[in-house]
Amino acid sequence: MVDHLWSPWRYKYLTGVREPAGCIFCRIATNPDDDENHLVVLRSDHNFVVLNRYPYTSGHLMVVPYAHESQLGAISPECAAEMMLLARTAEMKLRAVYKPDGMNLGMNLGESAGAGIAGHLHLHVLPRWAGDTNFMTTVAETRVLPEELPVTLRRLRAAFEEADKEQ
Repeated sequence: MVDHLWSPWRYKYLTGVREPAGCIFCRIATNPDDDENHLVVLRSDHNFVVLNRYPYTSGHLMVVPYAHESQLGAISPECAAEMMLLARTAEMKLRAVYKPDGMNLGMNLGESAGAGIAGHLHLHVLPRWAGDTNFMTTVAETRVLPEELPVTLRRLRAAFEEADKEQ
């Protein structure tokens, strides 16, 4: 029987400087000079694509509107259309870079629906592999990621830049 599971990377989260009050997505949206630190993969007209800082799997992205809205119906039609186009591009690039067996795309609208940041709408796009949910996730509530976030950021930025050149 395992008595302890160690995840030292969480120590930075526990002891690190706390984010100031307010919406993290709004801070990211209005601070393009800090995209590397905020793990922004791409900025577009109405949305940006960002890595999830606490991912379920390597490559876990989010498409986030610049507008601080909590409901899909509250964003402009242009923003919603761009969000779906960016999700489509994200799916294609994640498939090319990570070769997953499947994909999850989804939104949790509201705290009771599981939204970690309920006040600012965002669409999760994440690759999945057969067997990626094992006892570590289901029993120990711990995820094992084979790649550090800065590596994931570099790989996906390069893939998205390639997409820009193709258009």
